[in-house]
Amino acid sequence: MLNIGRRYLQAWPVFLALLFLVIQVITNLWLPTITADIINKGIAQKDMGYIWTMGAVMLAVALASWISAIINVYYASKQSQLLGRNLRHDVFKKVMFMDDAAFHDFGDSTLITRTTNDVTQLQNVFQTMLRMMLMAPMMLIGSIFMAWNLSHSLMLVFAVSLPLLTLAVVINMGIAMPRFRSMQGLVDRINLVFQQGLTGVRVIRAFNRDDYEVKKFDKANRDLTHTSRVVLTTVAMLMPIMTVILSFTNVAIVWFGAKLIGNSAMGMGNLVAFLTYASQILMSFMQLSAVAVMVPRAQVSAIRVREVLEREDKVLDPEVFGQTDKSEISLEFDHASFKFDEAERNALSNLTATVKTGQTLAVIGGTGSGKSTLINLVARLMDVTEGSIKLSGVDIRQMPQQELHDKIAITQQKAVLFSGTVRSNLDFGKPDATDEEMWEALKIAQAADFVREQGGLDMEVEQNGANFSGGQRQRLSIARTLIKPASCYLFDDSFSALDFATDAKLRHAINSSEKHKDKIKIIVAQRIATVMNADQILVLENGQTVGLGRHELLAKNCPQYQEIMRSQLSDKDLREMGVELKSLKGGDSL
Repeated sequence: MLNIGRRYLQAWPVFLALLFLVIQVITNLWLPTITADIINKGIAQKDMGYIWTMGAVMLAVALASWISAIINVYYASKQSQLLGRNLRHDVFKKVMFMDDAAFHDFGDSTLITRTTNDVTQLQNVFQTMLRMMLMAPMMLIGSIFMAWNLSHSLMLVFAVSLPLLTLAVVINMGIAMPRFRSMQGLVDRINLVFQQGLTGVRVIRAFNRDDYEVKKFDKANRDLTHTSRVVLTTVAMLMPIMTVILSFTNVAIVWFGAKLIGNSAMGMGNLVAFLTYASQILMSFMQLSAVAVMVPRAQVSAIRVREVLEREDKVLDPEVFGQTDKSEISLEFDHASFKFDEAERNALSNLTATVKTGQTLAVIGGTGSGKSTLINLVARLMDVTEGSIKLSGVDIRQMPQQELHDKIAITQQKAVLFSGTVRSNLDFGKPDATDEEMWEALKIAQAADFVREQGGLDMEVEQNGANFSGGQRQRLSIARTLIKPASCYLFDDSFSALDFATDAKLRHAINSSEKHKDKIKIIVAQRIATVMNADQILVLENGQTVGLGRHELLAKNCPQYQEIMRSQLSDKDLREMGVELKSLKGGDSL
């Protein structure tokens, strides 16, 4: 936690906050002494001039304390809010550039909690640190010193009360602290369940699982509620216990102080001042106990935030950049392999293929065969574990990530649209695009008609594109990819929600477009109709290359490709292609 403070707090504002805090403490410690003097020398001796003079001094000291408190609160609040803002910025920036593996290791629910709730905990504790956390010990030590000067005998009362207060705080914290640590995990859990319920609400309704999801959320909610209730009840019990001890302490001070006054061993003003210092001692102790509650919880939050900030990136820019061959665009897979951490086998093994200028490489295969992994490796969301991938003759690991991403445009498997307008979403592909360029991209993506009908480029896009159908979201995502001036266009199963006619029109429009016909295209698909006209078709099975070539060659020589064809095409189409008719596995019909 202190490392975060050193990194995000500014030295001079913190110094000023502490300076005015010290002034506030000094003035607060001085006020009871002035009160004692007014009683002992002014009221007891009926000296009105002294009373007015010391009253003016007391007013000036109180005003100085008030002004110092305002300035201290101003700098403490400003620094803590700046710390929260900058810390959230850095965490968000880290997540934005985080590699795929790290993102999935954390999970989006805990990243949301760490960026919001955990940062807020740190923000609050640093504000408290610049106020109460530093003020309480200074007031405690100063009050003990001032009370000791007033009466050594009455200080014996604290020999009983302070150990009792310490015991109450230790027992309380011993019960509360372990549960404070578990609360952040429970907040993660409730965020996860709530997020899954929101994103999957249609599936939940379709399968009539409303009650199940409500019960699951209710369980997560009850777990958090139970833990919070135990923690907050335990902490809340501390205050009345300390108030009782404070009350008995004041009674004891008045009791023994009255005897000292009766024996002329102590003045009335000194007793009043001693009571004030006693209150300050006990209040400072109570503030320290409150700090003892906040600090461990904030320390847990600091650890969680630092885990994100200090996560080692596996996808890094090289120290020495390679120079690409600008004469010709090519994409080469040179015995490329990838294995997820702790996985038993490679997700992609020994892939060797070359795609040249203007060519289209189609990738097809069953679920889990490594198709999306291939796309992620080209976009360098992950790095190959063996072999290499070269763009225009240079290993993409030797290219700056920004330069690589400038050369690549990608449509992910899940079509993601951002709230705003169609125009603002297309701006992601090319921020300075003209209206003509946007309409051209929409036309190629077969999206121009429904965009024009529903309001044009400035039509509203709701969160996640909720006001569009699945096929419309895919076409808008494809348009955003196509508008980008890139060397290589990647489509990760991004035609799946389109009907066959729209699919065919879109691919024909891309291939005939002057802007895109001399670019590299990689299309991941499940349909034979989508891939059969590609220059090369890569057939994957369990991460292995089982076929590479044109459709006609694979239709005759690749059993896995033939199996996919038999599952999708009619008997007549298969006979025309020279594929033997065989029953499908599991007794499925054609």
